[in-house]
Amino acid sequence: MATSQMTRLPAQRSTVALKFLMAVTGLIMVGYLLLHMYGNLKVFAGQEAFDDYSHHLRTLFQPYLPFGGLLWIIRVVLLLSIVGHAYAAVTLWRRNRKAAGFVGGKRYHSPRGSRGIQRSYASFTLRWGGVVIVLFVIYHLLHLTGNQIHPGGASDSPYERVVNGFEIWWVVLSYTIALLAVGLHLWHGVWSALTTLGANHSGTRVGSRLTPLSWIVAGVITIGFLIPPWAILLGIVD
Repeated sequence: MATSQMTRLPAQRSTVALKFLMAVTGLIMVGYLLLHMYGNLKVFAGQEAFDDYSHHLRTLFQPYLPFGGLLWIIRVVLLLSIVGHAYAAVTLWRRNRKAAGFVGGKRYHSPRGSRGIQRSYASFTLRWGGVVIVLFVIYHLLHLTGNQIHPGGASDSPYERVVNGFEIWWVVLSYTIALLAVGLHLWHGVWSALTTLGANHSGTRVGSRLTPLSWIVAGVITIGFLIPPWAILLGIVD
C-alpha cells in the first residue's frame, strides 16, 4: 500500500489542539471576568470598603507571597491565556479562510448566506470584537490599575479613580461599547468553548442546552460590569 504523502502537523499545531487551547484559555478569562465583576460591584459599599478590598487583594497569602504576589500570578496567567487565545484564533482563522476558498481576496459563494458561512452576528464579529476588547483592556489597565491615564482627576484611591473616570459621559460610552463587544464575544465563545470540550450533545445551536447558558453568562458579565459606571454617571454613586 502506498505511503501517504499528506503533510502531518505537530500535535500542538493541529486544529483540534488549537481549538482546545482556545476553549481552555477562554474559560480561564471568563472565570476572571466573573471575579472582577464581583469586585467592581463593591463600589456600592462605599469608598472605605472598596479601597480595603483593593488593598487586601495585594496582601493575600502574605508572608508566603510578597505584597501583590497573587495579583502578579493572576496577571501572568491571564497574559499567557490572552497570548495563547489570540495565537489559536489567528491560526484557525487563516486555516478557515484558506479552506473557505479565498482566492485573490474573494470567497466562493455559499448557499447558506451571501456573506459566507457565519451563522450569527456574534460569530461574524468575533475577531473584530477581540481587537476591540484588547484595546479596551490596555486602556482599562492604564486608567484604573496603573493610574497613568486619569480622566476626571488622578487619585491614589482606587474608589476615587473609578468615580472620577465614570463621571465623564464619553468614558462611560466607550466602556459601554467595549462591554457590548465583550458580551457578543462571550455569547459565541462560551458555547463554542464548552462544545469543543465535549459538553454539547446537540446537532444544532438552537437545540443545544448550552445556548441559554451562553446567553446567561454573557448577560450577567455585561450587565454586571455596566451597572457601576452607569450608576456613577447617573449620580447613584458619588
